[in-house]
Amino acid sequence: MTKALIIGGGIAGAVSAMALQKAGIDAEIFEAYPTGADDVGAFLVVFANGLEALRVIDAHGPVVAHSFPAQRVEFFGNGGERLGERPIAGTEQGTDLGPRTLRRATLYQVLHTEAARRGIAVRHGKRLVGAETVHGAGGKRVVATFADGSRAEGDLLIGADGLHSVTRTLIDPAAPRPRYTGQNTVCGYTRDAGTPLAPDTYTMIFGKRAFFGCTLAPDGEVWWFANVPGTELDRSRPPAVTPGAWRERVAELFADDDTPAAAIVRATGDRVIASNAYDIATTPTWHTDTMVVLGDAAHAAAPNAAQGASMAIEDSIVLAKCLRDGPDPHSAFAAYEELRRERVEKVVAASAGMAKLTASGTTGRPSSQDRAERGSAGADNWLTGYRIEW
Repeated sequence: MTKALIIGGGIAGAVSAMALQKAGIDAEIFEAYPTGADDVGAFLVVFANGLEALRVIDAHGPVVAHSFPAQRVEFFGNGGERLGERPIAGTEQGTDLGPRTLRRATLYQVLHTEAARRGIAVRHGKRLVGAETVHGAGGKRVVATFADGSRAEGDLLIGADGLHSVTRTLIDPAAPRPRYTGQNTVCGYTRDAGTPLAPDTYTMIFGKRAFFGCTLAPDGEVWWFANVPGTELDRSRPPAVTPGAWRERVAELFADDDTPAAAIVRATGDRVIASNAYDIATTPTWHTDTMVVLGDAAHAAAPNAAQGASMAIEDSIVLAKCLRDGPDPHSAFAAYEELRRERVEKVVAASAGMAKLTASGTTGRPSSQDRAERGSAGADNWLTGYRIEW
């Protein structure tokens, strides 16, 4: 049986391992961190395309069970004027799997629990530092080396190691680095918002200086995010800005608007987390004969389209299918790239366009009606109507 080494234990890593198992390929996950998910506190949306991809490997159930739905999105200007409303993509396409909201850490946990239930091994504390292709009697093999001095050997190596992928640079030392978009994404939660919000709805606000979105969880808690201008945060050091300082900074950006955004933020305690927004417009080289990248390691979109998790899930299923059907890893990698590159780069471009649309200080901003029509990435069937035939 073919053996795959999966570098990275995030969303793409867990889904890849389960999809490869369905394809009859043995897989082992190597995760750099000693425990689990990063970005504790951040939340995300898995759209219909991501959920339908999970359905292919029968892994959608736990995600649905630990998340809540949203059916529509409504838009407001900075003066409180209502700009419009529309269904969220996927709710109108005849699927029972509409978009679901959950914390990133929860998505990580439920996918890893499901992978463990299926007998998939995860090795923690394994930070990849090198990989080489070796030739033996059975053909080409790949040997991975980790920071603790250990090694692992397999028939192929899958880089599911995220935005700052080591695998990407091993495949191509000249590969582009992630580009900081000039925005921080800040998430928070409050039970004391004092503002009535419609259930099953995302409320989006185009503020004068930042963009705000929120939704009401079934237990009455308000989950909110803000895309705010700012300098790149140093990932190598402890946070220089406290959650309370982030709360005040974000609230101040909406203080001059006639909307509930500032009040919702100020009603939040210290459950606030900030992260950098990055993208990679294109990665010229996705694979060698024995190594390949997927998810954020291959293509990273700014968070505005909220499709990062769904794209990683799609990648994982398509790659496993190609490896099942291909005569060798190199041929399978080429088929996977042909099937995925145009789509994912279109998503990256769409998300970058949304980031510009919602950025503070943009000159020549579109009309209120145009903002309402373009503010939801999910309206286009090409995005959320994508399905994988196994």
